[in-house]
Amino acid sequence: MEEFHVKQTLRSFMDEERKNINLPRRLSLGNHKSDSRYTPARTSSASATSFPLWPMSPDTPWTLSPVRTSPTVPLLYHCLVSLHRHEGNIFSITVSKDFIFTGSKSSRIHAWKKPDCTEMGYIKAKSGEIRTILAYERVLFTTHGDRKIRVWDVSLTENFRPKKITTLPRRSSFLLYPRKNDYQHKDYISCIAYNNTDKLLYTGSWDKTVKAWKVSKKECIDSFVAHEGLVNAIEINQEDGCVFTCSSDGTVKIWRRVFAESSHILTMTLKFQLSPVNALALSSSLSGCFLYSGSSDGLINFWEKEKMSGRFNHGGFLQGHHFSVLCLVAIGDLVLSGSEDATIRVWRREEGNTFHSCLAVMDGHHGPVRCLAVSLEMEDTVMGLLVYSASLDQTFKVWRVKVYPTEKANQENSVANSQQSEIVECPMSPVLSPSWVEKKLQGSYF
Repeated sequence: MEEFHVKQTLRSFMDEERKNINLPRRLSLGNHKSDSRYTPARTSSASATSFPLWPMSPDTPWTLSPVRTSPTVPLLYHCLVSLHRHEGNIFSITVSKDFIFTGSKSSRIHAWKKPDCTEMGYIKAKSGEIRTILAYERVLFTTHGDRKIRVWDVSLTENFRPKKITTLPRRSSFLLYPRKNDYQHKDYISCIAYNNTDKLLYTGSWDKTVKAWKVSKKECIDSFVAHEGLVNAIEINQEDGCVFTCSSDGTVKIWRRVFAESSHILTMTLKFQLSPVNALALSSSLSGCFLYSGSSDGLINFWEKEKMSGRFNHGGFLQGHHFSVLCLVAIGDLVLSGSEDATIRVWRREEGNTFHSCLAVMDGHHGPVRCLAVSLEMEDTVMGLLVYSASLDQTFKVWRVKVYPTEKANQENSVANSQQSEIVECPMSPVLSPSWVEKKLQGSYF
């Protein structure tokens, strides 16, 4: 009953905060039309059934929610799996060909079989606080509270028997002259990314630095101070090797590795907001390359890359979240955002322009959505996705999402436009999350 009371108190707090903030919604800055039809009601029976109000039996940990639709029906979704973790908050999720991996405050990295989410087992590490994890092919990278990176071989899918390959940085040999290890981060490793072509692993830390590791040689080849604040996210453009970083100092920076050398140089600084930037996502396709950043004012800014110069120009922002945007993921022309307001929003970029529309607001979590991952389930006339989310309410959820073609959505939109009521313009002043401000003053971060 005490656990139930805590969940209800948290939900009541979030609802009370929303009542105090009357923030109209508008789409990207480039689109001057407000569209209230893309904001479905948050209260529904599906929210209750996706998070049971009683303790779940160990034999039946999953719950199924009804199918939900957005008002214009370009998207259908429902929650396949909802699991309450008793090991604390899940900080990170990554998806490989066969598994879903989750990292939390404990020293166990849990593995779940795709797509039915059968728990296969876990990897037991010597250190907990697994803030970020990344799967690439048959290799899993994990970061830990001891400020080290561990590399695991997860190629043996039968009975799930992972094997540790190495720990970075390596421990100095006692036979060598003792020297200080300058390669280890001095604070939590908050983000990780992998360059598939150059086989380089990048780590960003709360110590304001970014490090590049040559995994095959088990060594750090470069370390540089990237920001004046905490480094919160890293993205890699696999086509040209550019490194994107964001920070609580309110900036997004683009770095390029000097040819035939190990050093990295700053090529561009993107700053269009005063609030801390928490998340990045890169969307690259034949139509263009777009960079998205989620910040603590609830906005998602985006930049479009010029094909000739390679320069990123600010294209606008996506507005809808009431509190901080904590995580982003992009797949094709879709962008998914998780927020401190306990919702997941699905955005679609229109082909041939920079206009974005919010297809759905997925609710079901009772706390801030801390991390997201997406895998493509099918790609035909209807795009099928599996979305994995974890929240600070200590739940791990799996959603099945079906996105209909743009033509069908446009037909539905034309009908909705004829019934649309008054258009509300959005004030330009951002609203900071009160709970985030309190955590900021206390020096505590997600």
